[in-house]
Amino acid sequence: MNPRFGTVTIVGVGLLGGSLGLALKDRGLAKLVRGVGRRQEVLETARAMRAIDEGTLDLAGAMKGADLVVLCTPAALVPQQLDVVRTRIAPHVVVTDVASTKAEICAHIRTNWSEPYRFVGSHPMAGSEKYGPEHSTPHLYDGCVTIVEPKDNHADDAHELVCALWRSVGSRVVEIPPQLHDDVVARTSHIPHIIAALVAELAAGGGDVKDLVGKGFRDVTRIAEGRAEIWRDICLTNRDAIVAGLREFGEDVEAICGIIEQGNADELDAFFQSAQAARRKALGE
Repeated sequence: MNPRFGTVTIVGVGLLGGSLGLALKDRGLAKLVRGVGRRQEVLETARAMRAIDEGTLDLAGAMKGADLVVLCTPAALVPQQLDVVRTRIAPHVVVTDVASTKAEICAHIRTNWSEPYRFVGSHPMAGSEKYGPEHSTPHLYDGCVTIVEPKDNHADDAHELVCALWRSVGSRVVEIPPQLHDDVVARTSHIPHIIAALVAELAAGGGDVKDLVGKGFRDVTRIAEGRAEIWRDICLTNRDAIVAGLREFGEDVEAICGIIEQGNADELDAFFQSAQAARRKALGE
């Protein structure tokens, strides 16, 4: 196969970065996959998994010879990494990321990079409550949606290459502006994760409940096992949308509390029926 993306440097070789490396190597899409990490043992695990061909702790040095750079680190780290990357890459290099928030990162590019931009923000809606390269799979991106920011003073070839990257590993690309992306995923991803964490805490406050935990609790709280660092940074880089959604959610909680206190059976029926319809609508069913 033709190694379409040349030498790919993946910064952060956890679940997302490791899975991208595996997907590229499995499909013969890269000449070389280089991993950048903060801990040598993580890089060694990624190499043992065949997710990368070589690894380094040196972010700046890893830019040498790169054709495509993908930042697969927590969102709060991306702007400072972009500052390093910008000064070290060759003019032809394309850069993207996988962070779950986009507005701050894309605004940083517009402040600090020159047009036409060779960074294109993206967010594959893939992942798991598990993390680390040991959980990587070449099929993680199969069938998932990857959000890519629309072309807006980007270099044509850079935007096309980032879209091609995600399609090549099995994703369906959807273009959404960064702020709209953050507003929407606050409600479909970020706030649900916070609620899952709160439900887990609520149950734990009831003492020893393990014999009374059913499938529903496991389903609702599974994502609360996600890596704390990632979710901390998501909250800090999408504060306004998350806080607004949580306040709205709090009002809904107060409303349902009142309905239950009143013992209003008709309104409870209407609430649960409305929720069923809302879920089907959100899933496009």
